[in-house]
Amino acid sequence: MGLYKNLFKQTAIYGLATVLPRMLSFLLVRLYTGILPTAEYGEVSIVLSWMVFFNVVLSYGMETAFFRFYSAEEDKKNVIATSTISIFWTSIIFLFVGLIFRNTLANLAEVDVQYITYTVWILVLDALVLIPFSKLRANQRPMVYAAIKIGNVVINLLLNIFFLIYLPKLAAENPNSVWDNLYVQNFQIAYIFIANLLASLATFIVLSPNYLSLGRKFDPVLWKKMMKYGLPILVAGLAFAVNEHFDKILLGYLLPENLAKSEVGAYSACYKLGLFMVLFATAFRLGIEPFFFSHAKNENAPQTYAVITKYFVILGSLILLGVIVFADVLKYLLLDNKSYWEAMKVVPLIILANFFLGIYNNLSVWYKLTDKTKIGAYISIVGAIVTLILNYLLIPKYSYYGSAIATISAYGSMMLISYVLGNKYYPIPYDMNKIGAYLGVSILFSIISFYGFREKYYVGIPLLLVFMYMVYHFEKDTIKGIMKRK
Repeated sequence: MGLYKNLFKQTAIYGLATVLPRMLSFLLVRLYTGILPTAEYGEVSIVLSWMVFFNVVLSYGMETAFFRFYSAEEDKKNVIATSTISIFWTSIIFLFVGLIFRNTLANLAEVDVQYITYTVWILVLDALVLIPFSKLRANQRPMVYAAIKIGNVVINLLLNIFFLIYLPKLAAENPNSVWDNLYVQNFQIAYIFIANLLASLATFIVLSPNYLSLGRKFDPVLWKKMMKYGLPILVAGLAFAVNEHFDKILLGYLLPENLAKSEVGAYSACYKLGLFMVLFATAFRLGIEPFFFSHAKNENAPQTYAVITKYFVILGSLILLGVIVFADVLKYLLLDNKSYWEAMKVVPLIILANFFLGIYNNLSVWYKLTDKTKIGAYISIVGAIVTLILNYLLIPKYSYYGSAIATISAYGSMMLISYVLGNKYYPIPYDMNKIGAYLGVSILFSIISFYGFREKYYVGIPLLLVFMYMVYHFEKDTIKGIMKRK
């Protein structure tokens, strides 16, 4: 029991590092949706969606490869040096190529070229801190990790508030001053990217000593092994990016030009409500990924993984039902502009889709531990194909609701495929009766609450309480054990 308590404690710290920045990011969403029309917010969302693709390219599976070889290799400094040097040079090459072809990229994304310039610099700075952050996780230093992550978002938030709210006022009150010279009218989107850029630069400066203390040379033999392991993860990451973000891009292309960016803006804003599930799943993954690799040689590892997955489903089911019951309360906190509310109907689908993704990430431990990352890539490709086909078929008729259906279909299929193949290559004794019951009941109660009795909290809250009692009734011995164990 102490093992699980320590794991959950560490996950809670990573959760802090994930949740607080995202909560601060929620404030940014409220700020953006309060200032920007849906069309302009849609333009920001399209650029951010493209950024995800390039983030995957710039990491090229090296993060997961780092954990795999850091736990397996005796010479850990060699792993750190080789992965860091690899990321550094690929990032520098990308910087030059991106700046040279920024006009082409701007035309492709149908956005202003200056946004591409800022984006290229942000992507490079974020890539350069990838291994230093991974090193903190591998060395079990979640507090330092959390402090830097939170610091990044605090800087970003404060700069956004300054540029978008206070700078216009200072410029108006002080003509011909430094504030007036700094302020540019109709420059809000650019200010958003500048704030992000400065925050990324600050993070890089904090972690830059990692580059000065390498003290090792590049190991080409180790690098080849890491690339062989990591490249399938790159493919999987690109496929994941298609699943997660390509719907916003396709909405921009497939909808009528006069509606596209407004629809993207409304959909993207309401999509943010699904981040409550993303926060939980991400925090859980950050905590357990190093644990999975370090615990792999333990003979009880499959049983341990089964228990961890069960409790992931329990906690995820509680979040699913809780967010859906109170979705219309949360929209007041997150979306100040009512023009964005029209897309609220997609929220249950998006939350459930991200829950399926979280379950998939837990189930995917088998191909990472058995070095069958190619199969993981194939699964992600299947999900991407489902995403592309359904978006292409459904967007013209159902707009962003079609995108939401495509997303949940993609993640659901990936989850099921991973479960079936995992049973073949790395059997784990999941308690499918309880997992199925918790998942099924939470989905049923969510449907009743949102689609049958929306905003009728005398129905939604009792359903949530009934589910909580159900969890306590069946898991009370384990819960009491975790609470009492020191």
